[in-house]
Amino acid sequence: MSDIPATFAPDGPLARAIAGFSPRSQQTEMAERVAQAIADRSVLVVEAGTGTGKTYAYLVPALMSGAKVIVSTGTKTLQDQLYGRDLPTVRGALGVPVSIALLKGRANYLCHYHLERALHEGRLGSREEASHLQAIARWAKVTSTGDKAQCSEVPEESGAWALATSTRDNCLGQDCPNAKECFVTAARREAMEADVVVVNHHLFFADLMLRDEGVAELLPACNAVVFDEAHQLAETASLFFGESVSTSQMMELARDTRAEAVVNAKDFKALPESAERLVKAVRDLRLVFREENVRLSAAQIDERPAFAPALATVMEALNELAGLLETQAARSEGLEKCWQRALDLIARVERWQAGDRPGEKTDRVRWAEIYTQALALNATPLSVADIFRRQMEDNPRAWIFTSATLSVGNDFGHYCGELGLHDAETAQWGSPFAYEQQALLYAPENMPEPSAPTYAEAVAKAAWPLIKACRGGVFVLCTSLRAMKRIHELIEDKLSAYDPERPLLIQGQATRSELLDRHRAAGNAVLVASQSFWEGVDVRGDALQLVIIDKLPFAPPDDPVLSARIEHLKKQGRNAFSEYQLPHAVISMKQGAGRLIRDERDHGVLMVCDPRLVDKPYGKVIWRSLPPMRRTRSADVAVQFLESLAG
Repeated sequence: MSDIPATFAPDGPLARAIAGFSPRSQQTEMAERVAQAIADRSVLVVEAGTGTGKTYAYLVPALMSGAKVIVSTGTKTLQDQLYGRDLPTVRGALGVPVSIALLKGRANYLCHYHLERALHEGRLGSREEASHLQAIARWAKVTSTGDKAQCSEVPEESGAWALATSTRDNCLGQDCPNAKECFVTAARREAMEADVVVVNHHLFFADLMLRDEGVAELLPACNAVVFDEAHQLAETASLFFGESVSTSQMMELARDTRAEAVVNAKDFKALPESAERLVKAVRDLRLVFREENVRLSAAQIDERPAFAPALATVMEALNELAGLLETQAARSEGLEKCWQRALDLIARVERWQAGDRPGEKTDRVRWAEIYTQALALNATPLSVADIFRRQMEDNPRAWIFTSATLSVGNDFGHYCGELGLHDAETAQWGSPFAYEQQALLYAPENMPEPSAPTYAEAVAKAAWPLIKACRGGVFVLCTSLRAMKRIHELIEDKLSAYDPERPLLIQGQATRSELLDRHRAAGNAVLVASQSFWEGVDVRGDALQLVIIDKLPFAPPDDPVLSARIEHLKKQGRNAFSEYQLPHAVISMKQGAGRLIRDERDHGVLMVCDPRLVDKPYGKVIWRSLPPMRRTRSADVAVQFLESLAG
């Protein structure tokens, strides 16, 4: 650990090996704390502001420790960056003989068995999917990893990938005829042998749940776990410590049953016919709901008279299919797996239907999420703190949690409480950026209440002078899809008349990575987006000089999980707003604001339209948690600041 300051020194190995490296006291201090936590096998929660260099601050001590380390990230993008760029860079600079491995979820790897079956069956949704499947088949002959991120010819969101990869449900395991050449098995084997393994939060928690069920673990035993983008952990944990069953899983079961029947049960026509009946029943269940992209509580679902009979029809179809699959299961590993999947889906629906017994203390909330073409029935824990705490106690090792946004002010109480980290050490380092010179926070005057029916119009009107004045790129970050679409329409009307050549982008018209590439390339594009662009987005320089936020990011109070948690806290005599809703809004706001200044050369304006930032007492809690930018309520001052950047 005594080598840490020398490693980060102006003449140290990092400075010698990495062009543009400059020492930062915050980075060195954080690295020392991480090294101590790894040595002591203790729990450390670290907030490191943008520009601190937290990635090197945990990688250096991890590689120098000689310990087996798992690094878990919030996104596959950061996962690839760590494995492909940051880890090799630091390892090379330090000159340490450390082996590294990348491990993703099963659905990210090509599956030879499912690819061959899909090519044989030939049932595809479109010509484009057929073309993509052929491209995957060509790539399959040359890839050494099977990681679909390396197949540049086929978009990651293409439906062809679902046919060429496996899931935990439909993987045949050791019974697979292609088991010896399995990319998932090879990736896991490499991870078991490596000193540092890079995973993502979803895979980490999926592994915890598998271990609880007595299934062999995916991830190797280790001495330390580092969670980067750790602000996402509680939400990810809720997904995995709860239970979900979806119509998509049922449709996939029907699809796989048909495909297996074509090859292994051609003489048993009842099987594909039963699969088709399941498909119809599932589609009818989804059609009970006219809405899309909404969440409904169990009570709201029960108010739909058509729901119960439609779900009963689905269960009849599932039971029928399970019975037929049982009679054919001995004919192939694939048919036996389909039978087991059918039984599992039936059990999960029955558990969801059983609900909570009258008078029984419940620690979960039942709800449904309605997508455009699917429906998911969920049971989510009201709190993950006790569950996660037990997992940590069962696995004594160093646990390190880091992000740019974990605290409310200087208080980590909310974050630590959500994950049960009551005995954790905490540390906080602010950003090294000169926010007073680089950025301006503008809160416009005379804005209506966010609940006003014309609020979107007021946002567009207030934002327009700044968009006109800005010669660089703009993000307009909205808290709902409805607001996003309306504000985009209003800006489009103004921009088409004033500057029709200026690119105007909206979330949904292309993938996130494509939109970001277009935004960066244009240099002056206006991107209107919703929650998925609030974090994990890095646009530097003049390509982003103005970030506009329409409302404070409070979760909608009618969200079934949020409302259940609020009610749970109230029953305990606690203040749900100050203890739960406000801290969540603060952390989300810090993420959104963090898009603006990404390095020491960036300059720009953060415009927060919501009058509650200034008018409400809790607004002060939010803006005090933001970087120390200069503040103004004058549109003229904000416009002048942006115009000065053009020079």
